[in-house]
Amino acid sequence: MKTLSIGRAKLTWLNGGVTHMDGGAMFGVVPKPLWSKKYPHNDRNQIELRCDSILVQIDGKNFLIDSGIGKGKLNDKSKRNFGVFEESKVDESLETLGLSADDIDAMLMTHLHFDHANGLTKPEGDDLVSAFPNATIFTSQVEWDEMREPNIRSKNTYWKENWEPVQHQVKTFDESIEIVPGLTMHHTSGHSDGHSVIKFVDGDESFIHMADLMPTHAHQNPLWVLAYDDYPVTSVQEKKALQDEAYAKNSWFVFYHDAYYRAVQFNDDKEIEKSIERERYEY
Repeated sequence: MKTLSIGRAKLTWLNGGVTHMDGGAMFGVVPKPLWSKKYPHNDRNQIELRCDSILVQIDGKNFLIDSGIGKGKLNDKSKRNFGVFEESKVDESLETLGLSADDIDAMLMTHLHFDHANGLTKPEGDDLVSAFPNATIFTSQVEWDEMREPNIRSKNTYWKENWEPVQHQVKTFDESIEIVPGLTMHHTSGHSDGHSVIKFVDGDESFIHMADLMPTHAHQNPLWVLAYDDYPVTSVQEKKALQDEAYAKNSWFVFYHDAYYRAVQFNDDKEIEKSIERERYEY
């Protein structure tokens, strides 16, 4: 597992499983000859998108950024449709680190689409139960409201099995919230109405997790937003402002979905200067 230390924070990428989604949808109106130079695709025009939860350890606390694709919850049709060639192994990753799901203090949920929230619950007999029973689950109030009452478009990605068993653990916020000193969540809208990003600042060191406003390094161009975005113009505006702030601080950009980079740091020309690459293997 790859790790990165940034100030007081230690980041470790866990194995949260994988999806393969349509490349055109993931890059919106960007022509394929452009995006395909930045990010490889398979013969079905799908791109590999990890769902790797990020363990963030600060001041003796254990936080997870998003929950992975889950395990034992998708049927064969769903696995085929979403290109899930590997389910979550978050428990196994934590065990390697001498931890368990019981040791997670909080889940920092950027949003609650199934590919981020499916790992919040797990099968236990005929029921679904919390996968992280001792964790507070942070998400924006807007996202939590839509999760429970999705509209005609969003009902395909907000699943009741991902919220009903854990509703007693959820703590919401409006605009922003500080989890511990320096670690904050900020509601942005854009990708979903309740979408949030995560920032950490400790002196001169910092990182930003832009979640699905910038799901991979190949989405660096502010105009390259997803066809899945509910509010694409908001995505562009928020993405540009967050990037400018992060560039000015020389922040690390850390990723949940990127199949090639765990984290990157850009130079003054906005080119990758430092990176943590993901280990590659065949499924």
